[in-house]
Amino acid sequence: MRPDILTPLFASVSSLPGAGPKLAARLPRLLVPRSAARDEANITDLILHFPSAFIDRRFRPDIAHAEAGMIATILVTVDKHMPPPPHNRRLPYRVHCFDDSGELELVFFHARGPWLREQLPEGAKRYVSGRVEHFNGKVQMAHPDYMLDDEAFAALPPIEPVYPLTEGVSNKVLGKLIAAALTKCPELPEWQDPSWIAKQNWPPFREAVLALHHPEHAVIDPEAPARLRLAYDEFLASQLALTLVRAHMHGKSGQAMIADGSRRKMIMEALPYKLTGAQTRVLDEIAADLASNNRMLRLLQGDVGAGKTIVALLSLAMAVEAGFQGAMMAPTDLLARQHLAALQPLCDAAGIRLALLTAREKGARRRQLLQDLQAGDIDILIGTHALLQPDVEFHKLGLVIIDEQHRFGVRQRLTLQAKGGRRGLDVLVMTATPIPRTLTLASYGDMDVSRLDERPEGRRPIDTRILPMARLEDVIAGVRRAVADGGRAYWVCPLIEDSDLLDVSDAENRFRELSKIFPGRAGLVHGRMKREERDPVMEQFRAGEIDVLVATTVIEVGVDVPEAGIMVIEHAERFGLAQLHQLRGRVGRGAVKSSCLLLYQGPLSETAEARLKILRSSEDGFLIAEEDLRLRGAGDLLGAKQSGLPEFRLSDLALHGEILAAARDDARLILAADPALKGPRGAALRTLLYLFERDAAIGLLTSG
Repeated sequence: MRPDILTPLFASVSSLPGAGPKLAARLPRLLVPRSAARDEANITDLILHFPSAFIDRRFRPDIAHAEAGMIATILVTVDKHMPPPPHNRRLPYRVHCFDDSGELELVFFHARGPWLREQLPEGAKRYVSGRVEHFNGKVQMAHPDYMLDDEAFAALPPIEPVYPLTEGVSNKVLGKLIAAALTKCPELPEWQDPSWIAKQNWPPFREAVLALHHPEHAVIDPEAPARLRLAYDEFLASQLALTLVRAHMHGKSGQAMIADGSRRKMIMEALPYKLTGAQTRVLDEIAADLASNNRMLRLLQGDVGAGKTIVALLSLAMAVEAGFQGAMMAPTDLLARQHLAALQPLCDAAGIRLALLTAREKGARRRQLLQDLQAGDIDILIGTHALLQPDVEFHKLGLVIIDEQHRFGVRQRLTLQAKGGRRGLDVLVMTATPIPRTLTLASYGDMDVSRLDERPEGRRPIDTRILPMARLEDVIAGVRRAVADGGRAYWVCPLIEDSDLLDVSDAENRFRELSKIFPGRAGLVHGRMKREERDPVMEQFRAGEIDVLVATTVIEVGVDVPEAGIMVIEHAERFGLAQLHQLRGRVGRGAVKSSCLLLYQGPLSETAEARLKILRSSEDGFLIAEEDLRLRGAGDLLGAKQSGLPEFRLSDLALHGEILAAARDDARLILAADPALKGPRGAALRTLLYLFERDAAIGLLTSG
């Protein structure tokens, strides 16, 4: 049970004065982590929602010395109100003010005159605070943040925190709620090692929280002691939970798979190439896991074209050799069928019975497949989410491989694992997206990690070029020449349809334009299309029935068309490095010479320019992933909403990687010495786990 000391922190925000139903309903999307699965924000959400900036209102000049662009607080006398004429309400409402040094005009758009006259009575003195602008020789302040008399001004904080906001919630309202929430924050038992926090010169938890909110401290620096303290707390809670999951998974005895190598030998003889050293090394690691009595839980990272699929098949063949069945789950029907087409000839050569189950398999065909599966007449089943259905029962499932792990949630992974029954089920999850080491540690700390970091022989380098959008006609002409010579091209746009807000290319308009140039030979796919609409177009492109595929990033993973040699990406400055690398990896997969053209709209920011230069100079996905993390931060990397990625409120993986590693080591030492967290520090650490909503991990604590 949650410790009593945390009860005030888990009270609803609606319990605070001023938090009415409408406000309380708006706060969850701003404050509640998506992993928390709560519909209501609580006090903890408020106290851990820190300012992103501070406004310094200590600059208090007279009007003559109010610099343009500065936040200033000026004592003025209200002279007169100048409302807009009745026939033109679109003009602003103006209030003329002055002091001994000059004149100031307050400007309001869509303002209510009676309210302004009440706030700014003519002849009264008022402190006005806001950003100063100079316009047509006049000193102006548009929509002042504050208009205060002497009494109210005395209560104005000289430095004001600015919080991240959501629609319908103002900084003033949120600031008042957070101030009320901070009064509920108790002194919590210290869960950190005393010598460690003394060495780091870190404050206690409550003191750190108050320091980051308090205007007088204005702590925005990510390396400030208070910020580092709280980042480490969050990391430690995460790493403790992952270490407990790992201990739970590995602690469950599995069933050793003693493979004789017969099926693998036949597969290897059928391959037209030799395995790389990295593939051989990873297969040895997997074989050792399968042969042990402990359950395997391993992450396989493979750069674009590094050969994950053949590693998956050879791993599944080990299970088949040992008398077990295997399953491989892909995120889309298209990718599942692509795996089937690639693996079927090799399975036939090795006498392995392979089958496919997706939502397309229905009626008698599906019933027969499920019957064969339960009877043990299918060795390997490839499928999509359809594998998770309750009526999909295996005869003796031993190994599950999950492709594109970040497309699946943990709950889906556990559902598939449960199909192994009481027998320990080995799990290999794969991703074609190289993940930075710190992000791997944060996301997959419960898994052993293998990397395919070599390119197979025969993979030709991709000629990557960076061109301004002004060269668009030249690019189209080049694609036309390539298509005339029998080539195929991808054309990627950042948007699906035209936007009034963004001046960037969209796939639908580009498809219409390219369809005129390549009549009957261009296709369109994007994320809003149903699978039944999208898959036939992809198949046409694969079969060579169309030559140009216009798309959004829906094609970044899994699509394998060796004949496609051109990748055009419009507005490449709007994509992350890792995403650009994934898109580029759709070409260069066959014997055809390949190129990737990155079109940008200038002027480029310093970060965008650095991102494109890195991509031009390297095809090493792991190096690119590290640079992407450095340039963008973990919040933007790979898409913050994708399943499987970590979600941290207080810490930044790009800046706090070193203390993440320390938290991982600390978690392992803690649980080695006190597996049930029953000692004095263990009890405090349970409080930490509850505070950061890692409650599920507490249920995995051993009793010994």
